Amino acid sequence: MLSQKTLIRLAPWLVILFLGVLWEAIVVGFKVPEFLFPSLSAVWTATLTHWDPIMMHATQTFLTTMAGFGIAVVFGLALGAAVGSSPVVYKALYPLLVGFNSIPKVAFVPVLVVWFGIGTIPAILTAFLISFFPVVVNVATGLATLEPELEDVLRSLGASRLDILKKVGLPRAMPYFFASLKVAITLAFVGSVISETVASNLGIGYLMMAASSAMDMALVFAGLIVIGVMGVVMYELFAFVERRLTGWAHRNPNGAM
Repeated sequence: MLSQKTLIRLAPWLVILFLGVLWEAIVVGFKVPEFLFPSLSAVWTATLTHWDPIMMHATQTFLTTMAGFGIAVVFGLALGAAVGSSPVVYKALYPLLVGFNSIPKVAFVPVLVVWFGIGTIPAILTAFLISFFPVVVNVATGLATLEPELEDVLRSLGASRLDILKKVGLPRAMPYFFASLKVAITLAFVGSVISETVASNLGIGYLMMAASSAMDMALVFAGLIVIGVMGVVMYELFAFVERRLTGWAHRNPNGAM
């Protein structure tokens, strides 16, 4: 019998294996045309055949995504700290932030193309626009939910508002911050790929659009899988850092992160 710890480690791989076998069996068993829905073996063959261009476009997408994500983290952390530490700023900006986040970010792509032209900059800005909101909200929530009693005790000991923010508020908001990073990085990939499908001649989004125009659905699915793998890798990286830096905030280290 496998131990619970071993089963937890193997569970994702077992699910992936099961879904891969099911995918192959459905496509082969029902003889689905490859131009509609390729088999997993066809996707694997396309990946090996087009490995060099896939890696070139994947590198472009990864760098673009990380640039937009990095800007989102810096901007989101600063704005979240301002919103969460001041009730006035919270009331003034939060409705605007919610309204802005409600706008589909694909609607900004044509505007960004007019301003900056076709290429990398619209993709970076789209990744930024779609990923900064979770950072702002989570950091603001972590700061705004600081217990009033704790603030009163710290003020009675002579701590200023800035001292409370630096020594208590921000450390307490770190679990919220890392939770937002895991969400924001996946959204950043979505933003960059959206922009690449519309206004770029590089990146996985562009590769998928070119492949779909040629009815090469195996290459399209290869691009989708590459994006998924990059998203999972970055998510797990931030989850690892989160466990190392904020392990005190999680009672069950084997639970969902």
